[in-house]
Amino acid sequence: MTSEDLLAVLAAIGHHQRLRAVAELADGRLYVSELARRLEMSRPLLSMHLARLEKAGLVVGHRELSRGGKALRYVELAPFDLHVDIRTIVEAVAQVTQDAQNAQGQNAQGQDAQGQDAQDTEGHVKMKGTPT
Repeated sequence: MTSEDLLAVLAAIGHHQRLRAVAELADGRLYVSELARRLEMSRPLLSMHLARLEKAGLVVGHRELSRGGKALRYVELAPFDLHVDIRTIVEAVAQVTQDAQNAQGQNAQGQDAQGQDAQDTEGHVKMKGTPT
């Protein structure tokens, strides 16, 4: 799990209303309007919370046509098993640190390639725009 994945999951479950939505969906899929009624929440607000849960991979939404031809949006829990311990956090932070170091290395290489002052084989600094 990357640090971004971990932060997305923690942020998603780190809100009381989203936890309530997850609990309501534990028994199976629900029509969004029904879920909003059960949670006593407006559909726009619920949609915002569901989007956060979907981004974290905890909820899956899909549309179905009713008998009358109306598009209904259903949501259900995605299968997940969340275990967060110190190792999970240490590995996620290590990945961020490695990514940052890689980015710094690429930036340093990019600066050298852009014609910054360089040294010749004898260690003399050759400045941009000066004859050799």
